[in-house]
Amino acid sequence: MLVQTKGFFLDVLLIFQGFFVTPLAHLDGFILKFVPFALFLEFPLYLLIVVGVFFYLLRKRLTPAPSAGYVPSVSCIALCYSEEDAVKLTIRSLTEQIYEGPIEILAIMDGAAQNASTYRAAKSMEAYVSNFPNRTLRIIPKWQRGGRVSSMNLGLSLSQGEIVMALDGDTSFDNDMVFEATRPFTDDNVVSVAGNLRVRNITSSLITKLQAIEYLISIYLGKTGLSEFNIVNNISGAFGIHRRQFLEQVGGWDAGTAEDLDLTIRIKGYLGRYPSLRIVFAPKAIGHTDAPVTLRQFFSQRLRWDGDLLYLYLKKHKSRIRPGLLGWRNSFMMVWTGLFFQIVMPFLIVLYTVYIIVVFPPELVAAIMLFIYLAYLVVSAFMYLVFLIFLSERQLQDAALIFYLPFFPIFSFVVRVWSAVASLKELIQNAHLDSSMAPWWVLKKTKF
Repeated sequence: MLVQTKGFFLDVLLIFQGFFVTPLAHLDGFILKFVPFALFLEFPLYLLIVVGVFFYLLRKRLTPAPSAGYVPSVSCIALCYSEEDAVKLTIRSLTEQIYEGPIEILAIMDGAAQNASTYRAAKSMEAYVSNFPNRTLRIIPKWQRGGRVSSMNLGLSLSQGEIVMALDGDTSFDNDMVFEATRPFTDDNVVSVAGNLRVRNITSSLITKLQAIEYLISIYLGKTGLSEFNIVNNISGAFGIHRRQFLEQVGGWDAGTAEDLDLTIRIKGYLGRYPSLRIVFAPKAIGHTDAPVTLRQFFSQRLRWDGDLLYLYLKKHKSRIRPGLLGWRNSFMMVWTGLFFQIVMPFLIVLYTVYIIVVFPPELVAAIMLFIYLAYLVVSAFMYLVFLIFLSERQLQDAALIFYLPFFPIFSFVVRVWSAVASLKELIQNAHLDSSMAPWWVLKKTKF
């Protein structure tokens, strides 16, 4: 029996040696390939975000809350195209806001002729909104479809509020959203605010659950941390809030695709000359949006999102990424988190993965993949726990997602690989000219 037991442990040791110890002979090569872009370039960003979150918590504790008496007039430009009955929930959630100031809701019906069901759904809410004081609903049909940018600029030209919100017609909001979104504007240096987005259809599929985790880590946690250093990376097109005077000064939204990042970059173009200006994130101003349910829908969305990033960074705004316009801090962050993370990193990951599969034996490939998976699982779990403990206002709901964290590193890897595909498609085909955000004839008229 003792001999059999000894033989068993020897077998286990040999298996362990073959799976882990043998690959250690190649550890130096692995370190040279993995450590530079993970330990020195990626993990410091997560550390910066966590530090920023604790600065945020400290500031909230030590500084008085912004005045509740500040109630500027607010115009909510809701962009509507094929939302159908979902637009009712958007209008209802804006009407029922706990906010004493006037709220003007402008439902812009892009392509109202082919968007008749959404138009009728919005019209059915007129009587409901009229029962609320300080609330007005204006439904504006655009019979010829022109895309998101033309709709937002039309809404801006017709709106009357001091604060302008650009919102998706299928996004609903917590009833204190307007109050929370307007608090940062008590500081005269704040010109724009990025709203917080959660996934509304979490229970629809595994894909929506993983996107919910992604939103909570990258938007809720990430932007909370980055905002403390005035380096918010993007003001979402589905939920962006702007001081009207400044938005008109920068010329509103520009034609083309990825209008949200485009506007963010143009706003940041003032930071080099006016470093006191700020773009901030409002973590308690919360909207709820539906995420793609199937892999096909998800890949289609990210193909457009990630391709547009390359178009903006390397084509349209490449001359803007310099300290003279953006300031040193935002120039560095745009190169680090924009050019490197969003464009270069996905290609490095694809090349590195192909390289180790082709060059190294299967046991080494398995050991490396397992190590990388565990490393990113630990980081993802740590970031999620920081969010859950210190920021979440729905802790029970968010805690339930912890069970899906083991899938998140795999999901993130797939997202990075697909980002490389999207960038390659943009480089070869100018994919930004084939976008669902505007008709082809509108996109063809843009400079690029």
